[in-house]
Amino acid sequence: MQKVLISPSSFGLCGTEPLDILTEAGFKPIINPYGRKLTAEEVVELAHECIGIVAGLEPLDRNVLDQLPSLRCISRVGAGMDNVDLQAAAEKGVEVHNTPDGPTQAVAELTVGLALALLRRIPQADRNLRDGVWQKEMGSLLREKTVGIVGLGRIGRKVAELFLGLGCVVVATDPNLDHEWLKSHPVPMIPLDDLLRQSDIITLHLAHEPGTGPIIGKGEINHMKKTACLLNLARGEVLDEEALYKALLEKRISGAALDVFQAEPYHGPLTKLDNVVLTPHLGSYAHEGRLLMEIGAVQNLLDTLLSEDIGSGRSGDES
Repeated sequence: MQKVLISPSSFGLCGTEPLDILTEAGFKPIINPYGRKLTAEEVVELAHECIGIVAGLEPLDRNVLDQLPSLRCISRVGAGMDNVDLQAAAEKGVEVHNTPDGPTQAVAELTVGLALALLRRIPQADRNLRDGVWQKEMGSLLREKTVGIVGLGRIGRKVAELFLGLGCVVVATDPNLDHEWLKSHPVPMIPLDDLLRQSDIITLHLAHEPGTGPIIGKGEINHMKKTACLLNLARGEVLDEEALYKALLEKRISGAALDVFQAEPYHGPLTKLDNVVLTPHLGSYAHEGRLLMEIGAVQNLLDTLLSEDIGSGRSGDES
């Protein structure tokens, strides 16, 4: 049986259907045994005989792809493609797919949840009560706050819709405009500096270009209101974590919430601060959406591999 690497450590936790579809099509899944994101060396070790990878966020750069001669398809569970060297894949004839719609609702809802947690100081109240301290935390309302969205792709647009529905003012910045969507949604597009100065909540939903530095660093944070909150649910690389740590430590901004980090698992100094909420990259981890994403990723893989087999006369059961 031809082998397919299943790299996401949580794959199949929401249901066996994705793996059932794969095995019923005649492929042997190679499951990530480490319970975490794979390193480049581990990808090569596990996938050296595989013709496909159902991929997470592990590095799939030119060096890795050079060591996978049988590989014909990479199918991402998720939307982001910055961990895949698309040019190298194209040169090697490896098709690459993603599931761009799968995480949209889940990440957008988590964004709203994190904003509410910061504004109403829910984590602090929870910790106090667990420590035996009955202390009522004074928070702020979400309604009528100005929310600045950096990156107005699928997730950014859904985030905007949710915040608009909750009575917020929403502004955004993105060089790639969806003019049709903007016609029906009251979201002014403004420069980043203006967004940072105006917004009570800044939330990041932009892609990271490999080889580029953070979009939000010390200078950008200094433009923000002292009462502002910063959320990152995009990629760890778009935010300068050291600059954020110093700003939170010195109370130059009110708070922050991060679901993504430059190095994961994260064990850095932000864990020592009280005015930041940290979650372990669980943006897409809503049962319903996650299952649909995994099914979609498997189907994208099979659509590629089985069409190639039909076209070349190969059988999917070939060893």
